[in-house]
Amino acid sequence: MDAMSLPAIESHRDLHIWIVENLEMVPVPERAYGNFFEEHCYIVLHVPQNLKDTPGASKDLHYWIGNKADAEAEGVAGSFVQHLQEVLGGAAVQHREVQGHESDCFCSYFRPGVIYRKGGLPSDLKHVDTNMYGVQRLLRIRGRKHVSATEVELSWESFKKGDIFLLDLGKVMIQWNRPKTSVSEKARGLALTYSLQDRERGGRAQIGVVDDEAKAAGLMAIMEAVLGRRAGRPYAAMPDEGANQLQKARVHLYHVYEKGKNLVIQEVATRPLTQDLLHEEHCYILDQGGFKVYVWQGRKSNHQEKKAAFSWALAFIQVKGYPPHTNVEVVSEGTESAAFKQLFRSWSQEPRGNKDMGRIRKLTQLKLDVGKLHSQPELAAQFRMVDDGSGKVEVWCIQDLGRQPMDPKHHGQFCASNCYLVLYTYQKMGRIQYILYLWKGHQAAAHEIQALNGSAEELDLMYHGALVQEYVTMASEPPHFLAIFQGQLVVFQESTRHSGKGQPASVMRLFHVQGTDSYNTRTMEVPARASALSSSDIFLLVTANICYLWFGKGCSGDQREMARTVVPVISEKDKETVLEGQEPPHFWDALGGRAPYPSNKSLPEDVSGFQPRLFECSSPNGHLVLVEVVFFSQEDLDKNDIMLLDTWQEIFLWLGEAVSRQKKEAVAWGQEYLQTHPAGRSLATPIVLIRQGHEPPTFTGWFLTWDPYKWTVSENNQPYKEVVGGSPGAISSISEIIAGVNNFQLSRWPGNSRTGPLALQAFKGSQDRSENELEPSPKAGGSSPSPSPSLSSSSSNSSSSHSSPRSMINGGLSREQLMYQAAEDLPKGVDPAHKEFYLSDSDFQDVFGKSKEEFYSMAKWRQQQEKKQLGLF
Repeated sequence: MDAMSLPAIESHRDLHIWIVENLEMVPVPERAYGNFFEEHCYIVLHVPQNLKDTPGASKDLHYWIGNKADAEAEGVAGSFVQHLQEVLGGAAVQHREVQGHESDCFCSYFRPGVIYRKGGLPSDLKHVDTNMYGVQRLLRIRGRKHVSATEVELSWESFKKGDIFLLDLGKVMIQWNRPKTSVSEKARGLALTYSLQDRERGGRAQIGVVDDEAKAAGLMAIMEAVLGRRAGRPYAAMPDEGANQLQKARVHLYHVYEKGKNLVIQEVATRPLTQDLLHEEHCYILDQGGFKVYVWQGRKSNHQEKKAAFSWALAFIQVKGYPPHTNVEVVSEGTESAAFKQLFRSWSQEPRGNKDMGRIRKLTQLKLDVGKLHSQPELAAQFRMVDDGSGKVEVWCIQDLGRQPMDPKHHGQFCASNCYLVLYTYQKMGRIQYILYLWKGHQAAAHEIQALNGSAEELDLMYHGALVQEYVTMASEPPHFLAIFQGQLVVFQESTRHSGKGQPASVMRLFHVQGTDSYNTRTMEVPARASALSSSDIFLLVTANICYLWFGKGCSGDQREMARTVVPVISEKDKETVLEGQEPPHFWDALGGRAPYPSNKSLPEDVSGFQPRLFECSSPNGHLVLVEVVFFSQEDLDKNDIMLLDTWQEIFLWLGEAVSRQKKEAVAWGQEYLQTHPAGRSLATPIVLIRQGHEPPTFTGWFLTWDPYKWTVSENNQPYKEVVGGSPGAISSISEIIAGVNNFQLSRWPGNSRTGPLALQAFKGSQDRSENELEPSPKAGGSSPSPSPSLSSSSSNSSSSHSSPRSMINGGLSREQLMYQAAEDLPKGVDPAHKEFYLSDSDFQDVFGKSKEEFYSMAKWRQQQEKKQLGLF
């Protein structure tokens, strides 16, 4: 294939999709995105429009293989990917996707879900037929955050392999939910059902939902008219299998190369991996527990090796005995995906050889402007600071299994064997907000930690669940926690009981002072011996008669200034400044004599190469299972979810309103995430627990945009029962359909027989009559379909001919006649539930900022939200 023959890539679009048809690449129309025929292969290219504004964001190039696609089509798709990668200058991450086993990255493009269609693309190349009602199909809907619908056999037997099914009969769509299905899964299934209604039925199909078969006899009668009588109770579903974190934690790195005609695979290392294991002249395979296989290509590896990446990966999968659908991702040096980078202990974006200088440069250039934290939440997130720490502070020490308030004079003077609660109160946008820090010392006993959690629960109840709770471990305090104590946090090894000046009883003590300002300075007591010293830091040695302030050769002026402010907190004795190399004999005598100690400049761990990642959490089989949302936004936070946001330096656990009581479970998931992380993460990484509606700027700043009022106006906040419920008129809607079903004489069918052809034909005839009633009359002014109510709402408008709105479509009414008008003030014949439909195409575009087709392709709740905001609800 000649690269010159590749189709054009439109720069104004994020997503481009092509289908392999007759060994050629045929563009897929945008309205058909998310539909995939199982006999074909597809190419999907994603180029983020905000690539320049999002550091670390990558282009992604996928080739998708249908379950019944032939090898020739797969070969053409692979060849096309190679050519397209060359056109893109090798800058894209490449993925191999197999139907039903796609990567989270791939699934994140398609909201509310992916639809697998039987067979191949029709000869007229129609990917989706809108307003086509001669349909009879059964779809199995599965997935949590990433939903898919697969066409299965029209039989009750199909119900053994899933929890949610959609019986699509053209004008009637019935979603059947297994009794114990979670509300979250039901709601996402319904979102996909509504999407199908909008995209394939022009919004006019009626929707019914079966949550309880006993209460949905009418809908069940329709289902049995098509599927036959079912014997017995609902089948027990087979559980969906998902890779848990324990499986994903097993990582192995292999050097791969060709020697003659043989492929050589040589193991290099296992968990934890470091970036310096990757050499720019070689290629490597990284095996993540058989869940996913990565191929890394060094910038100096040869062209033939790069072309062979997928074939090498498939050969590796075969040798390992992994399933052929195992996901493959090919990354090039410098354009690695966020998921690949997080398999390593640390990752730097700096060119090789300049890492240390780059890290020093970043440390010296970044200066915190606290005045901008409230107005720029992205800064608050980057610096991990909600404000400058000047708010109200209350501190309790956990003693005798209860919490004892600390004297403000001793705030910040902690003991390594104790636990503490620190409640911080501040204002944001005129609202009082709270952060409760749960601090535990390295030597704290299990019963102390249990009492700490219990006391935190009591405080949370007192504040009606408004507390953001952050779990902090000694020596891993976040910057804001240190700012609260203005850089004067001191942790003693033995309890001082805060008597007098807080001085410890022991005569000889050594304190390690680390930090350059009030946002990053902490002082920890360390063993009083010479080997504990370090040339890059400052130490305070307290003896019976004098206090030595020891400055290492590598410490800076800012470090010395902060150390001087800490000395009075620890000791009031006479102070003597000592420079490294000029120590008096008594100094070494107090430490038990000279001993070797680190003399190199220590640099903090470089995390500049990591991007934040958002996951949905679940635990279906007792182990944590995560589903990543790759291009995340506030829209991905659902009230039925527990979401985990990993920013590398902190773990945020967001609890939706409906699951806000699952705090213990959420914290346990956060701890399991760290324990099983492939990179060997520190278990002391702070874990932040957040409830919906109480998000601090350190969380919201990681999102591209954030609407603080979303939870009060969004349909996302509407209970599932209200979404599927409706007006009393629902019964008449269902009755009309059942009247057609009754023509089948259901009561005369044998108990276990399937519906015969004659019965189905009779049902279809009844359905066609309903369809004719809903079709626009020849005199209608426009051709756009009018949204039809679901089976759970009245259908009087759709069956009424004298008040049909279609005669006023496309320019019949001005926006002034429709916007912000009560139902009784609308012109005669206007359906108050669908005011927007009477706008002309130009007015619609002007008011909504999008076309009608784009608007009706959105989820129902989003349509209603926009209509409310614009006075058209």
